[in-house]
Amino acid sequence: MSRVIELNTVPEAERALRVDLAATYRLVALYGWDDLIFTHISARIPGPEHHFLINPYGMMFEEITASSLVRVGMDGTPVSASPYPVNPAGFTIHSAVHAVREDAGCVIHLHTPDGTAVATSAKGLLPLNQTAQLVIGDLAYHDYEGVALDHDERPRLQRDLGTRNVMLLRNHGTLTVGRSCADAFLRMYFLERACTMQVRTRALGDADYPTQDAVIEKNVALSQSDGLSGLAETLVWPALLRKLDRIDPGYRA
Repeated sequence: MSRVIELNTVPEAERALRVDLAATYRLVALYGWDDLIFTHISARIPGPEHHFLINPYGMMFEEITASSLVRVGMDGTPVSASPYPVNPAGFTIHSAVHAVREDAGCVIHLHTPDGTAVATSAKGLLPLNQTAQLVIGDLAYHDYEGVALDHDERPRLQRDLGTRNVMLLRNHGTLTVGRSCADAFLRMYFLERACTMQVRTRALGDADYPTQDAVIEKNVALSQSDGLSGLAETLVWPALLRKLDRIDPGYRA
C-alpha cells in the first residue's frame, strides 16, 4: 500500500472525509462500476483553499485507502506528496465542479457500460420506471469534447451542470454531485440502476408500459426534496460502511 500521509497528522474532519472517500472507491469497485485505474471520485476539504482529495493515478479502486488519497489544489498541484500522479482528465472535470459549487462535497465520475450506453443514446434517460423518475428531475447533459484534458472545457461543463446534481456526459459516462460521499453515492446508485433498467427494457423489444404524467411529476417532486439526501446519510451510508467493514475493512488505513 502506498501511504501519502499519516492519518494521525491530519485534522479530524479531513481524516473522516478520507475514510468516507476511500469507502466510496471501494464501494464503486464492489458494485462493478470501476474501469481499471480510470475514472475518479473527489471530495472537497472544507476551507477557503478549495483543496480536494482524489485517487492516486495508478491504483485500482479496490486498493484505495484513506491515507493514499492525494490532496490537490485548484491549480492541479498536489499538496501532499505521492509516488503516483493525478489523472489529468480527472483534475479537469473535478476542479470544474468544485470551483463553482460550494455544495459539491463529493463528485463521482464513471464509465460504466450501461451508463455510457444511455449517455450515448439520442433520447438519453427516459422516465420508464420509478428509479428513472427519481433521477430525471435533477439530470443535466454535457456534450462530448474528447478526453477531458483541455481546461477550456471547464466553463461549458459548469454551465451545463448548473445547479443540478446528476449528469450524463454524452458518449462518455455518468457524473453525480453530493453534499457528502453518501449523497453522491446514492445519486450514482439511482442513476446507474436507472440506466441498467433502461438498457434491459429496450433489449426486450416490446412496447413500454406507460406511466401517467401525474405520477412522473409526483416522483420528480419527491426527488427534488431533501428526503433522499437525508436517507443517504442517516440510513444508506451507515449500512454500506457496515457492509464494507465486514468484507473489505482495509479502506480505513
